[in-house]
Amino acid sequence: MLIFKKDLLMILSFLIPGLGQIYAGDMQKGLIFIVILIVLMIASFFTGFLTSIINLIFAIYAAYDAYKLAQ
Repeated sequence: MLIFKKDLLMILSFLIPGLGQIYAGDMQKGLIFIVILIVLMIASFFTGFLTSIINLIFAIYAAYDAYKLAQ
């Protein structure tokens, strides 16, 4: 069951960075990640491809962080 929770948190955080952290109970970190996501999305709208890559890297980091949070 614990493996399922780790995977779920990782998937949630990859799709919407911060959601896995909130689901795991770390509300403050989750909200900070969501604010960062919004800022990156706005920046990628104006600047283009490079910020989109940074957004992808951030999503991967958020998924990794949620996975480690579940341990």
